[in-house]
Amino acid sequence: MEIDKIKSIIEAILFSAGTVVETKKLMAILELNSEDIDNIMQNMKNDFEKNNRGIEIIKIDDGYQMCSKKEYYDYIYPIFDKRAKPNLSIAAMETLSIVAYNPKITRAEIEQIRGVNSDGTIYKLLEYDLIEEVGRLDAPGRPTIYSTTQQFLKMFGISSLEELPELPRYKIDENEQIVIDEIIEAPSPEREQNIDNQKQLNM
Repeated sequence: MEIDKIKSIIEAILFSAGTVVETKKLMAILELNSEDIDNIMQNMKNDFEKNNRGIEIIKIDDGYQMCSKKEYYDYIYPIFDKRAKPNLSIAAMETLSIVAYNPKITRAEIEQIRGVNSDGTIYKLLEYDLIEEVGRLDAPGRPTIYSTTQQFLKMFGISSLEELPELPRYKIDENEQIVIDEIIEAPSPEREQNIDNQKQLNM
């Protein structure tokens, strides 16, 4: 099958689906392997970007979706959705970060990390479809387990949680305070000598 026809078929599938289409489904329909699908998708993404299209193809987990570009959101949402644009508070962003970096976490564990009740922020994140309930922990009371959603990935423009920035290393000192190893570094011997020399010049 010609590559242009394959691209047209994929574009029609993604447009009609309106949601994430798994790579394995495209493989079955087009009788191609995963590497071929990924290469074609990357080629299509480049074509869309080169032609400055209002839509783009994004990779979400193990699938692809066609969607409008983020920069046109303010022009689109008044037509299709009368709800206000998600407005996340600092508390909500903090809770969302905890869930993103700790998949399959319980409310009690979130509150233990934050040190405050998080019921309200969890409900808000559920309402915005940024987190979801993914099961129950096998523990007394069987608490609910939360994880981020595909909507979270799309909102922050990443394909998977593996693309999240790496957290800095830290340790707890004798006062139970966090010490960031990668930010607070002991000065090198050369730097200490330069400081001593500078002090002598200023005396």
